[in-house]
Amino acid sequence: MSTIQESPTAAGSGASASENFKAVAAGLTVVDTPPERVAAIVTAVLKGVHGAIEEYDVTYPEFQAAKAWLMAVGDGGEWPLFMDVFVEHAVEAQVASTQHGTKGSILGPYYLPDQVKLGSTCQLPRRDDERGTPLVLEGQVRDIDGTPLGGAEIDLWQADADGYYSGFAPHVPDGNLRGVVVTDHEGRFEINTIQPAPYQIPHDGPTGQLIEAAGWHPWRPAHLHIQVRAEGHRPVTTQLYFAGGEWLDSDVAEATKPELVIDPQDDGTGVHRSSYDFELEPQS
Repeated sequence: MSTIQESPTAAGSGASASENFKAVAAGLTVVDTPPERVAAIVTAVLKGVHGAIEEYDVTYPEFQAAKAWLMAVGDGGEWPLFMDVFVEHAVEAQVASTQHGTKGSILGPYYLPDQVKLGSTCQLPRRDDERGTPLVLEGQVRDIDGTPLGGAEIDLWQADADGYYSGFAPHVPDGNLRGVVVTDHEGRFEINTIQPAPYQIPHDGPTGQLIEAAGWHPWRPAHLHIQVRAEGHRPVTTQLYFAGGEWLDSDVAEATKPELVIDPQDDGTGVHRSSYDFELEPQS
């Protein structure tokens, strides 16, 4: 029988997330935002802060506590966690307003690039004694006009049956439940994995202190992270959730969407199966 491991600390997860983000950011194209746009955005953000201070009659002790908390978030390496949980969903929604095809969702802090390439029918890398309900996700990747996209990549990463991600929990092997699935010539795929568990975001650090102080909860519903890419098409980053799952209606990251909820059914052998097709729009 497997032993349930203690949750990774916020500091440990924050350090991993910061290191991974910096590695990814190093390869990103520099955003050349005009000074006028920078000024407009920063001014709007500051006006929001100033407005909250006035509306709620913020005191000096509260201001100093907020300043100390902001410093603690930085010292603990939790900015990727905080931004991905509390801010990214708004950015994703804004970007998605101009995107057609499959609904998107947040990337989150647990993405790791350069995972193993897998065939269109495959098993996601796992431990020999991986626990959890067997899950098969199958479907097709198409253009928004219905044309199958052979050779498309489905980059999938997920938590295990205890809610832990490889690369962020020391007891989980690197690459566990992560892989890049390449569709067949008809854009089809069939991925054998396990159903992940809901999990709490790391909450023993300053992000958790904020959640507790506000009377919120730190839970995310069970989900599969997926990024779908195809040459000449706009990629989509999304998440698939499970019908009837806990926390589906109160996700701390506010990232759930009804279009992204699947309802796997037992095929009579104990394996739960679900189909989901992805549609990508041509790159403009």
